[in-house]
Amino acid sequence: MWGFLKRPIVVTADINLSLVALTGMGLLSRLWRLTYPPAVVFDEVYYGQYISFYMKRIFFLDDSGPPFGHMVLALGGYLGGFDGHFLWNRIGAEYSSNVPVWSLRLLPALAGALSVPMAYQIVLELQFSHCAAMGAALLMLIENALITQSRLMLLESVLIFFNLLAVLSYLKFFNCQKHSPFSLSWWFWLTLTGVACSCAVGIKYMGMFTYVLMLAVAAVHAWHLIGDQTLSNVGADVQCCMRQACVGQMGMSQGVCVFCHLLARAVALLVIPVVLYLLFFYVHLILLFRSGPHDQIMSSAFQASLEGGLARITQGQPLEVAFGSQVTLRNVFGKPVPCWLHSHQDTYPMIYENGRGSSHQQQVTCYPFKDVNNWWIVKDPGRHQLVVSSPPRRVRHGDMVQLVHGMTTRSLNTHDVAAPLSPHSQEVSCYIDYNISMPAQNLWRLEIVNRGSDTDVWKTILSEVRFVHVNTSAVLKLSGAHLPDWGYRQLEIVGEKLSRGYHESMVWNVEEHRYGASQEQRERERELHSPAQVDVSRNLSFMARFLELQWKMLVLRSDDSEHKYSSSPLEWVTLDTNIAYWLHPRTSAQIHLLGNIVIWISGSLALAIYALLSLWYLLRRRRNVHDLPQDAWLRWVLAGALCAGGWAVNYLPFFLMEKTLFLYHYLPALTFQILLLPVVLQHISDHLCRSQLQRSVFSALVVAWYSSACHVSHTLRPLTYGDKSLSPHELKALRWKDSWDILIRKH
Repeated sequence: MWGFLKRPIVVTADINLSLVALTGMGLLSRLWRLTYPPAVVFDEVYYGQYISFYMKRIFFLDDSGPPFGHMVLALGGYLGGFDGHFLWNRIGAEYSSNVPVWSLRLLPALAGALSVPMAYQIVLELQFSHCAAMGAALLMLIENALITQSRLMLLESVLIFFNLLAVLSYLKFFNCQKHSPFSLSWWFWLTLTGVACSCAVGIKYMGMFTYVLMLAVAAVHAWHLIGDQTLSNVGADVQCCMRQACVGQMGMSQGVCVFCHLLARAVALLVIPVVLYLLFFYVHLILLFRSGPHDQIMSSAFQASLEGGLARITQGQPLEVAFGSQVTLRNVFGKPVPCWLHSHQDTYPMIYENGRGSSHQQQVTCYPFKDVNNWWIVKDPGRHQLVVSSPPRRVRHGDMVQLVHGMTTRSLNTHDVAAPLSPHSQEVSCYIDYNISMPAQNLWRLEIVNRGSDTDVWKTILSEVRFVHVNTSAVLKLSGAHLPDWGYRQLEIVGEKLSRGYHESMVWNVEEHRYGASQEQRERERELHSPAQVDVSRNLSFMARFLELQWKMLVLRSDDSEHKYSSSPLEWVTLDTNIAYWLHPRTSAQIHLLGNIVIWISGSLALAIYALLSLWYLLRRRRNVHDLPQDAWLRWVLAGALCAGGWAVNYLPFFLMEKTLFLYHYLPALTFQILLLPVVLQHISDHLCRSQLQRSVFSALVVAWYSSACHVSHTLRPLTYGDKSLSPHELKALRWKDSWDILIRKH
């Protein structure tokens, strides 16, 4: 029983010293003097604001991507004890002592450093040589643009890390499939593939490109798996198969049902990423529970779920709207800006500038600020009272209502008079009786758009409603046009005729609500400033908040005005552009996003060579001429699918995007080019060089080429790290292309 004590306990470890060395060099290149410069560098001014919001638990909305990337950066701030108090208002601002610069830049730097050994492992898993794998890693190590981007508080290095992790995990899973399906390592790498893909998408929507690539490669492999006759039929013995899979039996290449393989891939590559994606938003919304500057972009219900802001105003409001209720009506569309139905004493001009006439009735607009003139009273057309009865008579879907303006007591009206800026729509006004042949037309039918049944009650914040004019069937709508000075540049409200479709500009919701109790106008005006307090909880579910936030992120468009350093995708491939990230306030030291031109041009050439060789091989194979052994051909195809395919899916979609683009958008595609480069070089050496002399000459050329890449990397080092002040002559010498914007001070 105690026999094991008679022998020493020995633990053996298989350590790849090359991998250790690459990891060490990667860490050194990315972490060296990480706190320099101690100032805001380029897009750090953008991401820093969101980190401060996380530290203060303030809600924000960023349309650039899901929240996981921001949470990664915020984690660095949390680990460094950052309190969020720093004014991120300009590039070049010196960091104050309370900003943990090293901690904030640490996680992107670690991601960039670990991408180096990961490139080595990917090429090895593709079954290429140790020399090719070292070449890929060393190219990642010395690429100046990757170094620059990973040393700052930016997200591209984190995105690249998860892209490469997804590829590496899938390759390890694929190689496990050959000899030990359903083993522990098989499950681990398959699951990690899904996790990495989800994280890549959670960093930026660009991560979806790599995720789609991995799904496509996995689908092709699954298709081949279905045709594998060594596996049982799809419906055969599913229960037995699942039982075997659960216990993790080894060596199940024979008799394992196809269904289990397909189910495992579906769960790992589809279900797990979706669950993780939801988890990112769940944590995001749990952390950011306070009202913030982006609240008004969201719906009233979303705003009311946040602490402070609208929630403070609406706390205790009655839930159900009744006849006599005093309400503010917010347009659901929220474009061009969020606004509320509004009126004031001023009337429409008798004659517009274009010569058309108006009704000269009281103006009705949409006003983008809180104001006492936003209040309306929901009146029963059959009664004169403007107060809520006891018990309250609730307003339901389909009821006829009149909307009486709280401060002027005039009713919302529309008629067959052209709107001031939208002549094909009807003018909306508050009716003034001029004792002329223009009777009031102030009856509206309430339609609850998101109703569950035709008897639903109109609810504060939760109900989205339309107002349909009884006489003309026109729908109350925000046109979005800004009125001239006579309308105080407020937004035009119209009656949209013949509207058969649904659009959010026609939909409204009650935001602020109180039960009116004063019949006298003077008392009612005082009442408008003193909301009733009836405590009603209206917390949104997580899924409701997630769906709204996700939709806003997809449809919201930030200002895509032209930037000094914006560029087109065609300029990226040949490195015809750069970005000046930072300039020292007193010396000529500066940091640029500028790539190693030898690596960039070589990567493009390698891609072209791969495409031409693949086309040549395919044509030859069509003629039943096999230039490559089957295993070499399969390696070549898989390497192209992942590396060339990774470049294509991360580059070509930018030609279809209508947004401001920058050089750093190309970096994920560049990493796949770098992976392909040593693959092509080894292929040329192994299969195109026919003699030993040719291989020796080719190897010497490769060494000379890599030496030139190292020389370029070292030459550009002052612009990569920004820690050395160069003379104007030295800076001009680094301007190898006329399109490069190297900053030279004029003294």
